[in-house]
Amino acid sequence: MTTTQKLLAGAVALATLAGATETAFAQGMCQQLWVERNSIFKARGYCFKTSRAISYFGNAGCVYDVEAMIPLSPGERARVNQIQAMERQYGCR
Repeated sequence: MTTTQKLLAGAVALATLAGATETAFAQGMCQQLWVERNSIFKARGYCFKTSRAISYFGNAGCVYDVEAMIPLSPGERARVNQIQAMERQYGCR
């Protein structure tokens, strides 16, 4: 293997590692953002529909079935909007 081939192979390996690290970072951020956003909804009485959210937060004491009906403060609404924008940026599901 020539020096150029070795350098190219090293660059490809480094790019692959960087991509894997970036993906893991995005997944971790997605989890944190999901928890923060849904913690706001839980505190305001939202009734979760997904098994993931129900398993994590439960539905005890929930009042609101429709997300748009949750009485959020302007600050909470702004933070939820900010979180949702970040979730889109990271490609969260």
